[in-house]
Amino acid sequence: MTLQLTPQLEARLQSEETVWLTTVNANGTPFPTPIWFWWENGEFLIFSQPQALKLKNIRRNPQVAINFNTDVTGEIVVVFWGEARIDPDAPRSIDLPAYIEKYRKLIDLIGFTPEKLATEFSTAIRVRPTKVRVQGEH
Repeated sequence: MTLQLTPQLEARLQSEETVWLTTVNANGTPFPTPIWFWWENGEFLIFSQPQALKLKNIRRNPQVAINFNTDVTGEIVVVFWGEARIDPDAPRSIDLPAYIEKYRKLIDLIGFTPEKLATEFSTAIRVRPTKVRVQGEH
């Protein structure tokens, strides 16, 4: 299933830097985590540290939500729901020049190089959204 997205939402998927990935932990509690992502071919591509709890949660329950930060009044809301999967065949972040360019300033800010980022965040997660909620203007 392919979602029909407005041009404004497509643009935001390209420009937004940090979103929230919510997985569900073993006792059923939602576990939100801020993440960087790459949007391509109707999917979120997320790079994770291999020992991250979100990976354990996804292996147990692949149903996830991804949401943007809201505006200051909380009136603009975008939430995606879908199924996550670990993708051992995904390219590494360093092999995606547009991803590195998108996050160049943040990579520098945390004291990493693109090579260090690819080494430490070496596990790829893909999320294909099946539903989206958009409230307010964006």
